[in-house]
Amino acid sequence: QSALNEYLATQEAHTVVRNALIAEVANAYLQLLADQKLLSLTQQTLKAQFRTHDILSQSLENGVSTEQDVARASTAVETARVNLHQYIRNVAQDKNALFLLMGVPHDETYLPQTTLDDIVLKDNLDPEVPSEVLLRRPDIRQAEHQLRARNADIGAARAAFFPSITLTGTYGYASDSLDNLFSSGAFGAWSFLPQITMPIFRAGENKANLELAEIRSEMAIVNYEDVIQTAFAEVSDELAARATLDEQLKSQQRLVSAARKVYDISQARYDSGIDSFLSVLDAQRELYTYEQNEIEIQRQRLANMVNLYKTLGG
Repeated sequence: QSALNEYLATQEAHTVVRNALIAEVANAYLQLLADQKLLSLTQQTLKAQFRTHDILSQSLENGVSTEQDVARASTAVETARVNLHQYIRNVAQDKNALFLLMGVPHDETYLPQTTLDDIVLKDNLDPEVPSEVLLRRPDIRQAEHQLRARNADIGAARAAFFPSITLTGTYGYASDSLDNLFSSGAFGAWSFLPQITMPIFRAGENKANLELAEIRSEMAIVNYEDVIQTAFAEVSDELAARATLDEQLKSQQRLVSAARKVYDISQARYDSGIDSFLSVLDAQRELYTYEQNEIEIQRQRLANMVNLYKTLGG
């Protein structure tokens, strides 16, 4: 029985690596799509800035614009050109990392022709998901097989060390009971106190009445408690990120829309001779920065769904 459970523990360890690899490949692919979108945005921005620079250069020859305007336009062009080379490099490195993870030859035909905007991940976490779903995590199952290999009573171990709470609240974000597990004492500290109410190890000396510190001296118990704490902490982190990333992306999209309107107005005022070209460049630079940030938040939100898949045990 002990040898069988040691074998089953290694089987669960294989599943731990498998789930981690799935999440790693998905996140690497999302990073590639995000950098490709950033590269496309930069190419479009660079073209627009080239046109602006040419127009201002011609206007300078006709005595309309100033050398300062042309110099500032040149600065914007070179900034975009620097970013262009950066994203070209990032895309190449992203592909190398992805092919390495997939374990296939470096062949573009292995990559589907999709964009970041095409990716849709199910975001349908139910409210009041019980913490018992974490018992399906392979690292927890691995730790339990290791306990069984030492003739432990798994029912007693779960009763002692596993908090039975709800993970999600009304809207599928982190529940208050999950937040409270880490809210007491030092930041990020585990506040759940194990309740030793029955023998955990069925063989040898009855340890039910010993101090918690003595129970924890058993390495399998130390590992089991650590794995449970890690599971709850990872779920708590990802659910907290999920709640903020949803709202952050919506706010960033509104910011991009407002910045685009500012740019259009600035361009119209410059064309009418009301404002200098400086206001157009400032608006163009802000819009480009906000669009870059929007793409990154979009990637982070999708990655959060991938990480939830992993932390909830696949």
